[in-house]
Amino acid sequence: MSREIERKFLVADDGWRRHILSVVRIRDGLLAFRDGRKVRVRFYDDRATLTIKGPHEGLARDEFEYEIPASDAAILFQKHCHGEVLEKTRHHLRFSGFDWSVDEYHGLLGGVIYAEIELPSVSTHFPLPPWIGPEVTGQPQHRKINLVIARGGSPVDLLGGRS
Repeated sequence: MSREIERKFLVADDGWRRHILSVVRIRDGLLAFRDGRKVRVRFYDDRATLTIKGPHEGLARDEFEYEIPASDAAILFQKHCHGEVLEKTRHHLRFSGFDWSVDEYHGLLGGVIYAEIELPSVSTHFPLPPWIGPEVTGQPQHRKINLVIARGGSPVDLLGGRS
């Protein structure tokens, strides 16, 4: 079983841009969402994955991610993600021995930027880069579905008409 332990932050300024090591374009389609669980199809540039995430248990949650053929992912997007497909650019950075990602959203969530760090345990201590703003881990207003609603969309935009 795979566990995801992730912390999410706002960014204070553009200082993170000087530390970019690599960039990938991501498109996410939500296949199902219920009680904090979700099933997502994702394109990382041309590579595709299917991800299943369990509900949060504090800072951790179960996460299973499987590479799938791009042709299968294209069908899932076309036939099963009829709503809004979220697009973002993920910038990979390194600070004081830790890997960070900064997600810069486009389209419906254009202008939204978050920095995230995945940790090996909930007790891992890490230094904050100078460009990091307030932590928003677990705050409902920073969940993607609530961001979509705040931008005038609806859960249907992510779920393709399913509830």
